[in-house]
Amino acid sequence: MDLSALPQQLLRRPHLHQQVMWTVPESKEIIRRSALELDRMNLVSSSDCALKTINNEPKDDFGQVQRTEDAIQTLDKTISNLEMELASAKATQDSILNGGVPSSEPTAKRKYFMVIGINTAFSSRKRRDSVRATWMPQGEKRRKMEEEKGIIVRFVIGHSATSGGILDRAIDAEDREHGDFLRLDHVEGYLELAAKTKSYFAKAVSTWDAEYFVKVDDDVHVNIATLGGILARHRSKPRAYIGCMKSGPVLAQEGVKYHEPEYWKFGEWGNKYFRHASGQLYAISKDLASYISINQHVLHKYANEDVSIGAWFIGVDAEHVDDRRLCCGTHPECERKAQAGNVCAASFDWSCSGICKSADRIKEVHRRCGESANAIWNATF
Repeated sequence: MDLSALPQQLLRRPHLHQQVMWTVPESKEIIRRSALELDRMNLVSSSDCALKTINNEPKDDFGQVQRTEDAIQTLDKTISNLEMELASAKATQDSILNGGVPSSEPTAKRKYFMVIGINTAFSSRKRRDSVRATWMPQGEKRRKMEEEKGIIVRFVIGHSATSGGILDRAIDAEDREHGDFLRLDHVEGYLELAAKTKSYFAKAVSTWDAEYFVKVDDDVHVNIATLGGILARHRSKPRAYIGCMKSGPVLAQEGVKYHEPEYWKFGEWGNKYFRHASGQLYAISKDLASYISINQHVLHKYANEDVSIGAWFIGVDAEHVDDRRLCCGTHPECERKAQAGNVCAASFDWSCSGICKSADRIKEVHRRCGESANAIWNATF
């Protein structure tokens, strides 16, 4: 470029101490220049390179910080809810692709009210038959309850250490007869109850789109309509954890029942556990079941199943609901309450952590403490 054509005054300006260099930008660079770069250029004065004052008004720094924190909390909750929904949908898809859901089972195609999972073992055939003969509808009545009331009831069991062995084949035959099992990818064992419960909630939330997921032992008597009425009252709580809340002692002594090997985590000798639902029966909302499904590989298991469940919810925004109708004693207690019009949702003997000799006694409990035969059909949830 011929500099002789430039005005001499420009070349001799005394306050410019650097050599003036002229370059012609390529057309691509001009096109790529963003609005942000132009804004930055406008901040510099062409005469003395002083920064322009953008806003001289005083700022409410504290208010701005508070609004920012509120916005972040709202965003966190939204992200958490979306993650739960995504995990539930992904689990459903994976189950279908892997052939994990029998063709006879619904795969989240419709909305259900609650899923009741009855925890059972290979040796509990008599208990299962006694439940089928009392509070668990059979055949066409069970299918009608699913379709009209949106209530699913299944026995929950995994497989033996030698998968496909005689124990598994016996469950296969029983399932062909009744069609009322939810099978888990879990090795059965008394010391693995927390892992089994975790597997149950993850499998159930990926199989059915329900508002609530209930876990109950196979030696507990349940009034389904009464249970449904209790849960329906808490629909406004997206992360509800409903049961008979307790806080028992942490047993540090080895060899005793319910010994806690990790007792030292709970403070000094003689401390109690945090509040958690009694393990005989409790219910959780869909959001909490999805939370377990998402985090099942990192949720810590303590010695006792009910403590483990309580630990998973103690650090999240779950609402603990204590309802003593979920842990009534057997007759005369449940019978007296039923006669007074305050029917219990679940009955068992605390001394046995279930109905003592339940296979033989549950029919008597059902006769004395059960809700009317039409209660479930007259109920609205």
